[in-house]
Amino acid sequence: QVQLVESGGGLVQPGGSLRLSCAASGSRFSIYDMGWYRQAPGKQRELVAATISGGSTNYADSVKGRFTISRDNAKNTVYLQMNSLKPEDTAVYYCNARRVVFGLTADYWGQGTQVTVSS
Repeated sequence: QVQLVESGGGLVQPGGSLRLSCAASGSRFSIYDMGWYRQAPGKQRELVAATISGGSTNYADSVKGRFTISRDNAKNTVYLQMNSLKPEDTAVYYCNARRVVFGLTADYWGQGTQVTVSS
């Protein structure tokens, strides 16, 4: 099992930056695919960025070129650097750890951290 705790959210003006962190406890962090999702009021949760255990990354089209996901396996932490923030980036951001074994998916979620982009 993995326990996830996000931090780094807050209020920022349009065009500003934030860095989210997700600290994981439990065993074998490096084998998990890690992702950041977000959910705005009245909308479904959506994938923002993900990094698989092998190191490749993928991003939602809406954040490409502005957000960067990275992980530090020695610190059991995944980060989301968010630049050029827009009001539409306002949402609760959730950290996700995923592992697929023999076709079965295990998902673990953090409690979420609020990001508000407003002037």
